Amino acid sequence: MWLALALASLTSGGCTRRAAEEPFTLEQVGPNVWAAIDNGRAAEPASSNAGFVIGADGVAVVDTFSNENAARRLLRAIRTRTTLPIKFVVNTHYHIDHVAGNGVFRDAGAVIVAHDNVREWIRSQNITLLGQWLTPDLKALIDRLERPTMVYENSANLYLGGRRIEVRSLPGHTGGDSVVMIRDASVVFAGDLFWQHLLPNLIDASTGPWVDTLNALLSGKDERALFVPGHGGVGHAQDVAAFRDYLTAVRQLVQTARDRGESGDALLKTALPTLKRRFGDWEFQDELAKQNLLQTEAELDGVKPIPRPPS
Repeated sequence: MWLALALASLTSGGCTRRAAEEPFTLEQVGPNVWAAIDNGRAAEPASSNAGFVIGADGVAVVDTFSNENAARRLLRAIRTRTTLPIKFVVNTHYHIDHVAGNGVFRDAGAVIVAHDNVREWIRSQNITLLGQWLTPDLKALIDRLERPTMVYENSANLYLGGRRIEVRSLPGHTGGDSVVMIRDASVVFAGDLFWQHLLPNLIDASTGPWVDTLNALLSGKDERALFVPGHGGVGHAQDVAAFRDYLTAVRQLVQTARDRGESGDALLKTALPTLKRRFGDWEFQDELAKQNLLQTEAELDGVKPIPRPPS
């Protein structure tokens, strides 16, 4: 479902019936920190979340949505709040629904920052990711995606005057995930390492390290901390813990079925009802529950195709 929504926003010409709907809603989550939450009701939704931080001498943006129109609207929203320069964009990972607006902010003067793997994967792996949905127009769009020009391996600190933006590499959703922390506001932009009350996309995932990452995010955090997910509404620590418990449950259900000698359809027959009983009120059940189980089976069997760092 997440990919279908992203593709729709990349290729849609819009819908006059819903033309008044903005592609995202802005929510202030801390002093001069805003989350831009995807509005799925819009004719051309953002298809993922983003956000921005204003400091003493500039602005840092986190992710740039699935299309340039939403990115331009985000830039306008920033400009209604400050005329300071857009200094940085941080891409939390390479997936197209989070990076398609990079060029809008590059043109506004921003340096695009991401984990080292994203510079290569933003084009090559997005082509692989789209697979059967790849059209000539989408291929041309991916070839134009603006690559990061500042990369890091483990951690980086960005400064907006005296305001520090901490960017940290934590594994799980892809092999190039970044978490953005604004400690003076107790805000964490988690990208797709956190999905709020939604079943996640696991196509590139390593769920074991992902669970460890979520435990690390929860360890020692201020109880007041807010977590901005890649998809869904802003959450608290208990929401991150619930998402961790979902991934843990998927792994346990798959492992139990494997221990019984079950695989494929037989694994789904025993594991899927239990998963739906526990998490049946989460969105994307019909689209992703089966995929989550089968992709985790492939991961535990050691046969899941996961992107590898460029040589």
